[in-house]
Amino acid sequence: MSNTTLEITLSARHLARSFGNKQIIHDVSLELKRGEVLGLLGHNGAGKTTTLQMLTGCLLPDDTGKNNCSIKICGINLARQPVSAKAHIGYLPETPPLYRELSVNDYLFFAARLRGMKSAAAAEALAQAMQRCGLEAVGKKIIGTLSKGYQQRVGIAQAIIHSPAVIVLDEPTVGLDPSQIRDIRALIRELGNSSSVIISTHLLGEVESLCDRVEIMQAGKLIYSDTSERMQRHGSVSGFIISLRNPPPLVELEGIAGITSVEQISDTQFRVLHAPETNPSDTLLALAAQRGWRLDQLTPLQATLEEIFVKITDAANNSEGASE
Repeated sequence: MSNTTLEITLSARHLARSFGNKQIIHDVSLELKRGEVLGLLGHNGAGKTTTLQMLTGCLLPDDTGKNNCSIKICGINLARQPVSAKAHIGYLPETPPLYRELSVNDYLFFAARLRGMKSAAAAEALAQAMQRCGLEAVGKKIIGTLSKGYQQRVGIAQAIIHSPAVIVLDEPTVGLDPSQIRDIRALIRELGNSSSVIISTHLLGEVESLCDRVEIMQAGKLIYSDTSERMQRHGSVSGFIISLRNPPPLVELEGIAGITSVEQISDTQFRVLHAPETNPSDTLLALAAQRGWRLDQLTPLQATLEEIFVKITDAANNSEGASE
């Protein structure tokens, strides 16, 4: 077995799911590698939760025996050996599966025992999960009395208490305040150091701060797959904004080699576009010094994640519309 094969903790092929006569998920395939945080991104209703329910064995895909449909967790076929495969999965649904009348300690000890741990091992796992999730101070408190942020931490603790290879988190920061979101994101980053993590979200900030790789879902289909870094560069514009206290005529700026267009924003500010394979900023800086243009600022243009996301999803819509 190759090292590449060993690194793959989750492999899903040709997943489909219908409810009644309506097909919700269409031929979804994805992989997750050890130490990777994968963001499953999409609008509400895109099919993210249904996909995660299939990946964790909570929902069966359609036609499991057909079209090479399969889900493997650490090389174990989820349909054929569900108990063995699920032993490697930790899952936090969108609504955490908490017993609100139990204390944090009792609930997490119960979760560890459900995972088949003996009492001594369960106590050790409980202490480790409490420490990782910052729950030591609330161990004796009743879950129902905790804030939503702490309840979310308890939900993550039950998902990781057995040290799974694959951690699946469905909208883990929805409804939290900014301080709670920061804490949960820091925890997810830490989990990604030792396990594979897949999180579903419609919050683009999660991608930038957490994810190594991104899969975008729309209408039950995967429409984009790449690294987070490349997504942030996707469709970016080659250019910059410059401020010149003593600007030359527009035609003089347009005549600089490599510049494709110049738009005057104000008396002293210009939006400059150039060919992707060139960067005329050094030439522009030299000319500004030589000719007394008095350059104050040069800021590269960068598309926001929102703009990139809209561009990707709109392109998928247009492509689907053209094929109909």
